[in-house]
Amino acid sequence: MGRILAVDYGLKRIGLAMTDLLQITASPFETIESVSLKKNALRIAEIAKANEADEIVVGLPLSMNGDESEMTDIVKKFAEELKNVSGLRVETMDERLTTAQAERMLIEEADISRQKRKGVKDKVAAALILQAYLERKSVNYG
Repeated sequence: MGRILAVDYGLKRIGLAMTDLLQITASPFETIESVSLKKNALRIAEIAKANEADEIVVGLPLSMNGDESEMTDIVKKFAEELKNVSGLRVETMDERLTTAQAERMLIEEADISRQKRKGVKDKVAAALILQAYLERKSVNYG
């Protein structure tokens, strides 16, 4: 069993989170600058391979009522490209409110300045997506 890599895809920054080898805990991993859909997919596929991930979860941005948007379409295209270049299983996971939750956690619990939050909130959001995915998986398979 390998790790699971989670992706909070953004047009400026991409947050990454990773599980431990037993796929029990989700931890913020890295934030990378977004370049282009193809280059982003290649870079994340490299990161997945280097860290022995055998599955990738991509946060799917939906509106509060569950409707899809232009960003949803972009993320779906990215997830498909990532699947093609990585050869790994790529799943999407509803990410509603994860970035807002990450921001709130960093303000209230970690008391991190606005400037420092920019580089951290995306990978924290990815960890929240991954934790939700792990919980969904354990309910479905556990």
